[in-house]
Amino acid sequence: MSVSLNNFRFQLGGKEYLPIITGGMGVNISTAKLALEIARLGGIGHISDAMSPAMSDKYCGTHFQASKGKEFREFSRLSVKDGLKWSTETTYRASYNYISDTMAAKTGPGAIWVNVMEKLGMGAPRETLKARLEGAIDAGVDGITLSAGLHSSTLPLIEDHPRFRDVSLGVIVSSARALKIFLRSAQRVNRPPDYVIVEGPLAGGHLGFGPDWKKHNLTAIMAEVIELLRGESLSIPVIPAGGVFTGTDAVEFINAGAAAVQVATRFTITRECGLPSNVKQVYLDSQESDIVVNMTSPTGYPMRMLSSSPSLRSNQKPNCESLGYILDGQGRCSYLESYDKTGFDASGKKLPVEDKMCICTHFLKYNCYTCGHFAFRLKETTYKLPSGSFYLPWARDIFNDYLYSVDHQIMLPNVENREVLESTMTSSQSGPSSQSGIESQISDRPRSAVIGF
Repeated sequence: MSVSLNNFRFQLGGKEYLPIITGGMGVNISTAKLALEIARLGGIGHISDAMSPAMSDKYCGTHFQASKGKEFREFSRLSVKDGLKWSTETTYRASYNYISDTMAAKTGPGAIWVNVMEKLGMGAPRETLKARLEGAIDAGVDGITLSAGLHSSTLPLIEDHPRFRDVSLGVIVSSARALKIFLRSAQRVNRPPDYVIVEGPLAGGHLGFGPDWKKHNLTAIMAEVIELLRGESLSIPVIPAGGVFTGTDAVEFINAGAAAVQVATRFTITRECGLPSNVKQVYLDSQESDIVVNMTSPTGYPMRMLSSSPSLRSNQKPNCESLGYILDGQGRCSYLESYDKTGFDASGKKLPVEDKMCICTHFLKYNCYTCGHFAFRLKETTYKLPSGSFYLPWARDIFNDYLYSVDHQIMLPNVENREVLESTMTSSQSGPSSQSGIESQISDRPRSAVIGF
């Protein structure tokens, strides 16, 4: 008899979870609504702290970005914006607002984790990273996943916090070498990670690999990480991510030594996901040839996305005065350099910037269609309607498919008839809710328990 993912449980910190973790896709793709639903079902849902002031403005009634724009408007003509930065007080408050409201809305036996990126410099990298971490911890988040960087100096920033040894702390790595560097830094504060997420080359968004990413394999990397931990006499759960498309994929990883799996791309088309409905249809219509890995991100990391992303070859004017999330400590961003070097056409219009994108503005507008390698298979996971569009499933549909499916089968959403599908699709085309507050994000979620197929 075939074994399903439901035969396994993830043990962490004396608690037991279903072994499904949704990745922290930013900005606001992994919404609070999505994470809360995963937690309600018994799994672990990530939110992202990418651009938390924008999330606080959107859901908590603040005006952090507008205020910053007014404060620093004299920087608008400068190519290097040294001194333009997010204050630690605002950064802390934004993180606290968004995460505390999310935690207040949490129900069910699962957990809420937040993905915290080191590459988010905000003009003052160490100061704002410390503020983001402290805001998340004070807000009561269940776990913090350190990502987008080696984080070799991160743990000392919060070692004096009362919850430093209480909150779950994990790290995302793409090699045993990267984990070894992090473990050395963790030893200095006597605080090993509670879990390790191993992100492979087929993941979506920013990748921890160079141009040779095709030469790497998630199964092999995970085995190397497990061997490293065994050699260090550390019993730390290992969680693979990137390319885990079916429940059977997940079972195979757990049989190879994983404690749980992290998944993301399949949830991009759910109603709880923050992408507008028309963008979800673009994902569903995509072909394998539409998925590219390029170096357009100003973070310096390779990035996987759909080639139709409006962020590519755009001439977006930078708005670092209000945003500026990628600025380093000297006020630099590679997009600023590329934008300034790009000329004008005969009519005086700015030409498209070819090599980089304005990641802050385009992420906030959902113009960068980041995705995992298997996004072209999303159409296999739902129904195509007579109108030509696809039915957008609930997160519980995808969650239950991972949990109960066997033999690499994909079980489609359980909907009574196509007429229901049509009416539901029509009502779902309006895009993200314009209501404010985290509670508005969960007002329409289904309340039923986990069900089998």
